[in-house]
Amino acid sequence: MRITLTSVLVDDQDKAERFYTGVLGFVVRHDVPLGGGARWLTVVSPQDPEGTELLLEPRGHPAAAPYCEALFADGIPFTQFTVDDVDAEYQRLRDLGVRFTQSPIAMGPVTTAVFDDTCGNLIQIVRQTAQ
Repeated sequence: MRITLTSVLVDDQDKAERFYTGVLGFVVRHDVPLGGGARWLTVVSPQDPEGTELLLEPRGHPAAAPYCEALFADGIPFTQFTVDDVDAEYQRLRDLGVRFTQSPIAMGPVTTAVFDDTCGNLIQIVRQTAQ
């Protein structure tokens, strides 16, 4: 069994596509119209184009918006991405105007930072520093 797709709930797919590709550097893997303005819109890491896809899923379900809003209000990241160097990625993203809610911090065997994806989510970047 493998994980091939995961999702992040977004308040606007067009805005999410711009942020996740133009700022974070992911590339679109699938973009299929589903009707009603929704799309099956997935992105992947350019470092692993055949790897796990991230579905930029619209918050269509009535429970989605309150759930995401509660996580955001409590400062809880919706998902996390692994990076080679949290400090360098933090600086790169800040230079692009990304707003961080947590600067890089070492917490035992990991270093993390948390940013606002502009689509209603907090995203954590992480690097494991020791096994």
